[in-house]
Amino acid sequence: MTADAWTRAVRHQLRLGRLLPLGDRRDGAWIAERAAEGVLRGAARQVRGVRLGALRIALADPEDAHEPAVPPPPGALPPGPLRITADFAAVATEPLPATASRLRTALATAAAERLGLIVDEVDLQVTVLLDHMDDVDAMDDVDRVDDADRDPAADLDHVDDIDRVDDIDRVDGDDESLVAAAALVVPGVARLTGALGGLGRAVHIEELAGEGVLPRRHARVELAVRADHRALDVAREVRAGVGEALPDHPTVTVLVTKVG
Repeated sequence: MTADAWTRAVRHQLRLGRLLPLGDRRDGAWIAERAAEGVLRGAARQVRGVRLGALRIALADPEDAHEPAVPPPPGALPPGPLRITADFAAVATEPLPATASRLRTALATAAAERLGLIVDEVDLQVTVLLDHMDDVDAMDDVDRVDDADRDPAADLDHVDDIDRVDDIDRVDGDDESLVAAAALVVPGVARLTGALGGLGRAVHIEELAGEGVLPRRHARVELAVRADHRALDVAREVRAGVGEALPDHPTVTVLVTKVG
């Protein structure tokens, strides 16, 4: 990998944000914060009279985190309840607590039903009061343009924009190809991605040795999920399929890097 390609890969990885646990410790799945944020912002746009500002997703209580059942992706947060923190602008046509309640419900519902995040808290703060709905619409238009300009795929020369056959062709090794094929047949998998560990490497297989136990192989699969499927459900099916695809039945971790 050239120095320029390495720099772009690091930038892309940083822009993924935190790697958040999907489901509980037994699920072996994580999602990039940026991917989760995109879904939550889409849900917030459906709340009339509200424009979401800064948004952050983190562990609600680091002391309440748990050891995952499988090795996590590098730098991933441990499984545990999450807290969504956000500020927002609102039109003052109804009491602000009512507006905040509608937004809180939309965010919590999207996190659970569209992603599979376990969210214990949604903390909201009103930072701007707007006079008219037109002001919200104008701010949303600017936000959509900014999101397009910040598309991380542009930094990687659109390495994610590949079809399903190319996904398998880009994987090195027979076992890696079997893993890729098993992942790609799962409904809801849009494509393989490869955001960690180097450009375009979506399947990572390694041998792990625990204290007092025989070495066992472990596979990590990085992928994009279609917007009409729940991310956690897709990840669970990928884990099951990949685990059965290889004769030694390795442990499996799934990292969702994009939704949509």
